[in-house]
Amino acid sequence: MARLANWLRLAAMVAATAIFAVVAFPAAAGVDLPKLEKGKGEKCVEDTQYMRKNHMDLLKHQRDDTMRKGIRTAKHSLKKCVECHASEKTGSVAATKEDFCAACHSYASVKLDCWDCHATKPGKKSPTQLGHGRAQIQSSPLIAATQPGESK
Repeated sequence: MARLANWLRLAAMVAATAIFAVVAFPAAAGVDLPKLEKGKGEKCVEDTQYMRKNHMDLLKHQRDDTMRKGIRTAKHSLKKCVECHASEKTGSVAATKEDFCAACHSYASVKLDCWDCHATKPGKKSPTQLGHGRAQIQSSPLIAATQPGESK
């Protein structure tokens, strides 16, 4: 009886594996990556494959340094990304589903929430700066005192 149960368990695992393999096959068979406009710079701040995999971590780290420590650097700033990757047609990274950020995030089924607070077009005011963001950013004397190039 125990042997029968083991065989049935093995058969169920094989069947489940076969079903998952069939479902995953179209993705493994080569679903095309989104077609993206080339950035305006000569090259990205990091290797393309690295950016595809890690851009969100770089942006979170940059956010933490800026918001919590008052350190503003440009290498991994969202503003610089937007300036480089804004579409020639729309001037934005997320105005249409073909724009740089929107295209990849749609492909990966990942919700973009950066634009709740940040501008999608270079030189434009963000929703937060206009008073329409999720939360109004309050100026902190500590942050203002630690801004590079500023003195009290």
